[in-house]
Amino acid sequence: MKVYYDQDASLDKLKQKKIAVLGYGSQGHAHALNLKESGLNVCVGLRKGSQSIAVAEEAGLKVVSVSEAVKSSDVIMILLPDQNQKEVYDSEIAPYLKDGDTLAFGHGFNIHYKQIVPPKNVNVMMIAPKSPGHLVRRTFEQGNGVPCLIAVEQDYTGDTLELALAWAKGIGGTKAGVIETNFKNETETDLFGEQAVLCGGSAELIKAGFEVLVEAGYPPELAYFECMHEMKLIVDLYYEGGLSRMNYSVSDTAEYGGMTRGSRLITQDTKNEMKKILTEVQDGTFANEFITEIKNGQPNLNKLRKENQEHGIEKVGNELRKMMAWVLKATKK
Repeated sequence: MKVYYDQDASLDKLKQKKIAVLGYGSQGHAHALNLKESGLNVCVGLRKGSQSIAVAEEAGLKVVSVSEAVKSSDVIMILLPDQNQKEVYDSEIAPYLKDGDTLAFGHGFNIHYKQIVPPKNVNVMMIAPKSPGHLVRRTFEQGNGVPCLIAVEQDYTGDTLELALAWAKGIGGTKAGVIETNFKNETETDLFGEQAVLCGGSAELIKAGFEVLVEAGYPPELAYFECMHEMKLIVDLYYEGGLSRMNYSVSDTAEYGGMTRGSRLITQDTKNEMKKILTEVQDGTFANEFITEIKNGQPNLNKLRKENQEHGIEKVGNELRKMMAWVLKATKK
């Protein structure tokens, strides 16, 4: 595994280029602002009527239409939602690409699953921070950065890796370390992690624990604190020093109880289901399902969102978080 740091990257390659960041969401705002403050020539491409236009302009960024951003730039980073990228690419990006341009992505979904197939006469690269965009921005402002993955899918001009490293340096990633990978591995591990552990597995575990306690007659407020609120404290320990740090920091009772009972929940059956989920990611089953869902107006996604919002842990949590001013302050950033 190749890891790059500040001394391995130079901004010089990008200083010669005009840069467009398409999208101004969590990642888009962080990339655009960090690159601008790194001394690079950046504009933001947004669709007409976007609510982000005023926000980006207020931050001191030049904002133009998506097509104008592509026409006027040499390096184009697409940081739109996965489900919107193909439509925008077909109508507002592909017709305006020039020989030797560089297409960049923050996630490999659309390239890996061939929703977007760029022409052969452009570079295709990825710079994927391993954190939400707001943390990319915050750590940069603090003089630090978050780890990034980089990958090169097409190297038409022969210097795409240097361009990817320059971009990673420009957003602060080389301060933390940049790992070279490929679009396939980034996409498949990212989707699997989200579904099986980070967003899917953890949420279902939290809800199930809450339901068991409430159904057994315990106050929902206590169930919330045990099964959701304290999850952050445990995850922070994982982040700081892995499983060993967590076990060192909790009581012996908690350590023993966790080690002897956790495997009764996460069994071989659980791992077998995880393997099925991974296969669905690898063979494109999930990608096709997601694309079809969006094309059909996302009825299942809307239904699941509503069910989540109406779950008991959400209702009690909304009330309990009003006790914690620091939590409410953080959600408004």
